[in-house]
Amino acid sequence: MSPVSAACGTWPSPISAACVAAGSKPLSSLRVEGTSIHWLQGLPEEGGRVAALVSTPAESLPRRLTAASLNVRTRVHEYGEGAYALAGEVLYLSNFADNLVYRQGADGVARAITSDRLQRYADFELDAARRRLIAVREDHRDASQEPRNSLVAIGLDGATEPVELAAGHDFYAAPRLSPDGRQLAWLAWNHPSMPFFDTELWLADVAADGTLVAPRRLAGGIGESLAQPEWSPDGHLFVVSDRSGWWNLYRVTAPKALEALCPMDAEFAHPQWVFARNMFGFNGADEIIATCIEQGVSRLGRIEVATGRWTPMPCACTDIDELRIGPGFIALIGGSPTMPRQVLRIDLADGASTVLARSVDELPDAAWLAAAQPIAFPSARGRSAHAFYYAPTNPGFVPLAGERPPLVVTSHGGPTSSTNTSLRLNVNFWTSRGFALVDVNYGGSTGHGRAYRELLNQAWGIVDVEDCVAAARHLAAQGLVDAQRMAIRGASASGFTTLCALIFHDVFKAGASYFGVSDLAGLDADTHKFESRYTTSLVPRADYAARSPLAHADRLNAPVIFFQGLDDKVVTPAQSESMVAAMKRRGVPVEYHAFEGEGHGFRKAATIEACMEAELAFYGRVFGFDPHA
Repeated sequence: MSPVSAACGTWPSPISAACVAAGSKPLSSLRVEGTSIHWLQGLPEEGGRVAALVSTPAESLPRRLTAASLNVRTRVHEYGEGAYALAGEVLYLSNFADNLVYRQGADGVARAITSDRLQRYADFELDAARRRLIAVREDHRDASQEPRNSLVAIGLDGATEPVELAAGHDFYAAPRLSPDGRQLAWLAWNHPSMPFFDTELWLADVAADGTLVAPRRLAGGIGESLAQPEWSPDGHLFVVSDRSGWWNLYRVTAPKALEALCPMDAEFAHPQWVFARNMFGFNGADEIIATCIEQGVSRLGRIEVATGRWTPMPCACTDIDELRIGPGFIALIGGSPTMPRQVLRIDLADGASTVLARSVDELPDAAWLAAAQPIAFPSARGRSAHAFYYAPTNPGFVPLAGERPPLVVTSHGGPTSSTNTSLRLNVNFWTSRGFALVDVNYGGSTGHGRAYRELLNQAWGIVDVEDCVAAARHLAAQGLVDAQRMAIRGASASGFTTLCALIFHDVFKAGASYFGVSDLAGLDADTHKFESRYTTSLVPRADYAARSPLAHADRLNAPVIFFQGLDDKVVTPAQSESMVAAMKRRGVPVEYHAFEGEGHGFRKAATIEACMEAELAFYGRVFGFDPHA
């Protein structure tokens, strides 16, 4: 039948808020142990608990490894990941509820091998010969000062207290043991640096008693970001560096000497907000299989170690988040505009792929799904910015005659991060109802080289806002959206972008802030160690008041809806509550939705559903349509 004309925003859709919530099952922490593939999956129906799963050649379906009493998460750096390690059928994991490390045997019984709940652990490396785990520790025992980070060794039997191996830097990551167990490499950095700007690569010998001897810095420092140190099977150390302007692969050839392996205008690393995320691995000593990002889109390929030659590999994924290598196969977490993120096993001999897990269990018919369309557009001061545009998509409805759809502008958090091309139901929730949506990779985003990443330095609240405004105006000028019905939404750092856009520009008629930053000085005072100096690289201290939305709340005249987790330790509830109070004093339409038991990023199905429904109804009131008509 021919589509029916109806007001945008009122189109019926099978992609309900409940559907979005049920489909919010994040996949992460991919591991390969022999022929088995392991990963973590978020369970919104269980309050956001994270469980470990395994797929083996002998089993037709993935099997859940961890009991319902365990939540495989770590709060090191608050963002965590790197929360488990494997040794055959034995699983070592960090439990979110008590911060303890557990050993779970093949019988499924778990026993704690650490005892102090004020010490958090992440990024585990198994040292089987010495029967220990090497890990990053974040020690919170002294409440009078910021937590102390170090590298430690945890005995596999839990009979002794963890032993400190390296300390003195503010932050540590990626301890990686050489194949012969005689050397340990790791990353370190200090305040006020962040790991995606300034990092150091260290190496030490491992003595017979397990202590580290003669630690030395191999590379890095201010102005160079290093990521993912990895040992080849024959004992050579490789690392990703952005010294060329792009995160590329290098081989360590001598102390303080790196040899470029495969120079490309592409990124072979993600920003290190979390631990243990791999984008390359070794298929024997002579070949690397890697994924890289070119112009915001992931590629898969083989690299010949001897020559550095890159050979593309066919892959349906345009967004690859993690990659691991097994005997004769690769495992990856990836997606595309027509495919949500999933765990894939790809056979290296014939390229055959098998889906092991999906972040969304059931998808509506493809006719309801809007595909990501990459766009580049002019922004302020002559630069170009990047985004993915999603058109209204519903097989049964079209806009009324002469109507142009309302636009939702969104962007990623971080702010040093990026959006991706994977199919996401929370995008199609809007587009299937008649909204257009644009997801902006503003200046400062990753995936476009270091120079683009550095555009936000000292310019947060300016460059990101200018690019979001430019994206909206670009689409309006093309006649694709209604310039009088444009909203902006964002979470965390993107919530800051949202509030700044509403205050300092008159383009948007409404906004939605999910645990967004409103007070820069308050953020520095209240946030956690990892980001406690981050703001000063993004905004000069002298400009804190000039850039803080809370200091200019008297200029905010557009309606805003706020969502906040009451357990958020990154952007505390005071950030949202102060803005809500200021708007109420002036009589500006405002809504506030707070959620017990939610932190920085909502995980519970009930919370996600409530937020989507509330935000849709809010836009209906502002733009004058009934979303359930």
